[in-house]
Amino acid sequence: MFDLRKTPLHRHHLAAGARMVDFAGWSMPVQYEGLIAEHSSVRQSCGMFDVSHMGEFLVEGPRAADLLQHRFSNDVARLRDGRSQYTLLVNEDGGV
Repeated sequence: MFDLRKTPLHRHHLAAGARMVDFAGWSMPVQYEGLIAEHSSVRQSCGMFDVSHMGEFLVEGPRAADLLQHRFSNDVARLRDGRSQYTLLVNEDGGV
């Protein structure tokens, strides 16, 4: 048996009463107070989703932006240092 990986927010999930499950080798929250309470909380206040378990790319070099612009569906010119964005990795024809 192996230890599940933990995101940087793991202790905060536990402190908030999250029920944690194995999600592809990561200890991830699946539920807090219950669906109705969580729905109401998001509608009346706000919600947060921990995506720190998702992959990331580190691309460097003088043509890094050109490579990313060619392979991702979003406009990478809008990215700033230290920021991220959801996007799709496209094939040679621009398809998914």
